[in-house]
Amino acid sequence: MGMADITGDPCQGSPQDLDICAAVKEGQQIGWDRRLPIMARMHSGGKGQSGSKRPFVDTPPDWSDMDKENIEALVVRYSKEGKSSAEIGTILRDQHAVPDVKLATGERISAIISRNGMEPSYPEDMMNLMRQAQRIIDHLESGNKKDIHNRRQLELTESRLRRIASYYRGKGKIPEDWTYKRDQLRLMIQ
Repeated sequence: MGMADITGDPCQGSPQDLDICAAVKEGQQIGWDRRLPIMARMHSGGKGQSGSKRPFVDTPPDWSDMDKENIEALVVRYSKEGKSSAEIGTILRDQHAVPDVKLATGERISAIISRNGMEPSYPEDMMNLMRQAQRIIDHLESGNKKDIHNRRQLELTESRLRRIASYYRGKGKIPEDWTYKRDQLRLMIQ
């Protein structure tokens, strides 16, 4: 599916391959024939290729002078307040001048939270899908029973939820016997 033969070392062989390797080392983009396949969207025709990317950096910037202990204390404090890891990252970036927690501490925000014993009962992306499904259910039950577009969106959201639940059951993040039940969804997200 558009994936080139990537077996072996591409920097050894024909002159064309050597030119491509030199271009990659200089940071230039190469043609489609050498790129790895990109994960497509689940329920649309898009490939999800566009969007901004963070630059590759392996050291925190000079202007960020927060030390590891202060950052971990802030993460724990905001987690106790009920903030998600995405909200914690945004707060640290905007209010405390910490552009990347992983660069500054060596750990992701979710790893710091779980190490301190404050891991939520459901993973954050799964909880977001449950909240989205509950919002759509509330919309459909509040006098919009014929809204066929949102009925379809509820089906797609529930499909994503079942798929991610299968992944987390395999990883051991949720119980093996956990199943999605629409009538019990409100109790799970409370």
